[in-house]
Amino acid sequence: MKRDDLYDLAAFAVVAEQGSFTRAAAELGMSQSALSHAMKALEERLGMRLLSRTTRSVSTTEAGETLLRSLRPALEEISSGVDAAGALRGKAAGTVRITATRHAVSSVVMPALPGFLASHPDIRVEMIVDDNLTDIVADRLDAGIRFGDIVEKDMIAVRIGPDIRMAIVGTPSYFADHPVPRTPRELSGHRCINYRHVKSGGLYAWDFEQKGRPFEVRVEGPLVFNNTDLIREAALAGQGLAYIYEDLVAADIEAGRLKRILEKWCPTFPGYYLYHPSRRQTPPALAALIGALRYTPRATRGEPAVSR
Repeated sequence: MKRDDLYDLAAFAVVAEQGSFTRAAAELGMSQSALSHAMKALEERLGMRLLSRTTRSVSTTEAGETLLRSLRPALEEISSGVDAAGALRGKAAGTVRITATRHAVSSVVMPALPGFLASHPDIRVEMIVDDNLTDIVADRLDAGIRFGDIVEKDMIAVRIGPDIRMAIVGTPSYFADHPVPRTPRELSGHRCINYRHVKSGGLYAWDFEQKGRPFEVRVEGPLVFNNTDLIREAALAGQGLAYIYEDLVAADIEAGRLKRILEKWCPTFPGYYLYHPSRRQTPPALAALIGALRYTPRATRGEPAVSR
């Protein structure tokens, strides 16, 4: 294979992924016209049309998709090899692409990023924020961050955060007009702020626990969001009760802006885990990030802290 063929095949994979010459050219650091010329030259050398072009987008033809399926694993192997070679000189480099929820990014990733990026100037971290459970293999991502109880069993998972507890909160003004529910079943008489799953389209049922036994309660209310930050804002505006991550409203509870209820019924979930596909060798850049994010519980009762 000629060197130009390898360059152009790699560029073709980027165009197919981005679905746009403009975005692909920006990622490759070349002009749009040069990229378009390279793709036409590649098609001429191969004797087949790889890309279908419109005024708004670019998509792969049947031949292009067939080539792409074979090309992706080969390019990933080359990328891993380059990363591994970089590790031999004692410096991890490259881009790490991770899917995570907004809460995971703000609570677990962002606190560690300044120190990590300062220590690894040749690593770029790209976060794809998505509350849905993304197929990281199909989307060609390096890793994902989700709660430990929903990570696929065939993935390598590393704990990067403490357990997460939920809280039900409302404003003092709300409770001035509504009686405080004594049990989760009494939430049926309250204005509750719902969360909708974008992927499934369903409303999230509020999880509770009684004597170790979990159960769900479906609530009603005039507001539905697919964003926890907006749920918190609505609760602070007195629009109803919110079922939300405890750490997101801890300061509001302490300041008296929100009042917590049904605390003994609220469950604790396994914290966040970073997960990635099983490979013969973890890319050095990803391994470095895992090392920076790995969770170390605080020592309790005189016992030393241990990494998980």
